[in-house]
Amino acid sequence: MRLIEKVFNPTGKKHTGTLIFFHGSGDTGNGLTEWIRFLLGRDMEFPHIKVIIPTAPVQPYTPMGGENSNVWFNRKRIEMDCPEIRTSLASIYDTVNELLVREMAAGVPLSRIIVGGFSMGGALALHTAYHLNRDLGGVFAISSFLNTGSIVYDSLDCVSPDERLPELLMMHGERDTLVPIEWGQTSFDELAKLGVRGQFIPHATALHEIKKDQLLRVIDWAQKLIPEPEDEKSPSPPPKEASSKSTKKGKL
Repeated sequence: MRLIEKVFNPTGKKHTGTLIFFHGSGDTGNGLTEWIRFLLGRDMEFPHIKVIIPTAPVQPYTPMGGENSNVWFNRKRIEMDCPEIRTSLASIYDTVNELLVREMAAGVPLSRIIVGGFSMGGALALHTAYHLNRDLGGVFAISSFLNTGSIVYDSLDCVSPDERLPELLMMHGERDTLVPIEWGQTSFDELAKLGVRGQFIPHATALHEIKKDQLLRVIDWAQKLIPEPEDEKSPSPPPKEASSKSTKKGKL
């Protein structure tokens, strides 16, 4: 299934990395794009990284009484202890895999692809990086959680101790009442026990939302994780020749 996508191509000369940002339940790629634009005052763009913000397919969503909504997968209830509907997850895995294959065909190795998201989108990113394809460069999740007994934990339980896993960045609002921070912290701790390395960063004033400083942290983290190749960076200007005239120094 080909998803509707908002795509922001690199502002530089070459595409050498990709960041895929999944929105939360009931939202769209356009909605997340506008949210980012409102917070940053600009689009999320990089010199060398393509940003893809897809829209989830429309399907019945049980927590909304079975009404159709833009959701990545269905769930019985928004509760950590509720079992996953794995048949629904399997369907979106195929779609996400198509995205990854397309980026690889464009010449981007898996190690230079980051996936992330907000709320349900962050959960999908965790499934993508630790169950679907563990060769990815990294994963970020904002106000997200994994269900108790998640298939992600089952998958990681089979990983050898020396296998490299994608780096994790999780952030969560301390005032989040829809997805309590304890759910996010518990998910992070369980992943850490299974060999995942990363950071869990609480946000004292955040509700169930994205904050500007969280986006800025993602941008900085992404650029460190998949840096711009040295040969693509703009050359530094040559040093100016020293003037024969004396210069006046200003006060400190």
